Amino acid sequence: MFGIEAWKPVLTALLLPPVPLLLLMLIGARLILPRRGLGWFVIVFSVTLMWLSACTGTAQLLSQFALHPPAAMTSDRIKELKTTKASTAIIVLGGGLEPFAPEYGVSSLSYASLERLRYGVWLSRETGLPLGFTGGVGFAQPDAKPEAQIAAQIAASEFGRPLRFVEDNSRDTRENAARTIALLRPIGVKHIVLVTHGWHMPRALKAFETAAAGSDIRIEVAAMGLARNTETQALQWLPSSKGFSDVRSILRELLGRLAGA
Repeated sequence: MFGIEAWKPVLTALLLPPVPLLLLMLIGARLILPRRGLGWFVIVFSVTLMWLSACTGTAQLLSQFALHPPAAMTSDRIKELKTTKASTAIIVLGGGLEPFAPEYGVSSLSYASLERLRYGVWLSRETGLPLGFTGGVGFAQPDAKPEAQIAAQIAASEFGRPLRFVEDNSRDTRENAARTIALLRPIGVKHIVLVTHGWHMPRALKAFETAAAGSDIRIEVAAMGLARNTETQALQWLPSSKGFSDVRSILRELLGRLAGA
């Protein structure tokens, strides 16, 4: 790939808001001189998109109509998993890391990754199924400690639930799937309960099903992070840091789908 993959974080940042919208504003400003009407249209259009890209209402609509996140696992299904055979494993997908957290003096997980791990630990306790984690070092942090190793420390020391399976070489969702299937297939795992955020689950499920094609491994989703926004209607359409973060996450997920990452 001539080192192109190492540029993925940079290219992603350039393609996501606010960079394209800021460039669009500059184009509109330049057009004001020769074509005043068109220039102002481009500026107003880009400002409107900038506003919407920071609204939680936009994030909800994008998630509903573009990502189609699955529903949460029901309590009845969780009870059924308690009687599942030993060939089943819960696998949590990594969501990012902090190379060094000064307050702890060691590496830590990002909030998204920690949320996923917490749900995986809870699901493992409820069902009695073994727990695993997949995540290595991302393209943007080549010198960091592998994410799965950090998760293993947190799961054991803070949640009291040691990980049974640790896959620490993958760099994106596609590699998460391929390397996890390669790890679990030889030891007889036939059923994977996949844990990740709802907005990420469709892409993750497709990657795991592709990696498991031709084998007898079945993938079942256990989506989390599905709580509905309780803000008033007015607040949903006012820019906020949460809205900006949510919209970026969803657009990044769509880019990941297009890139097959």
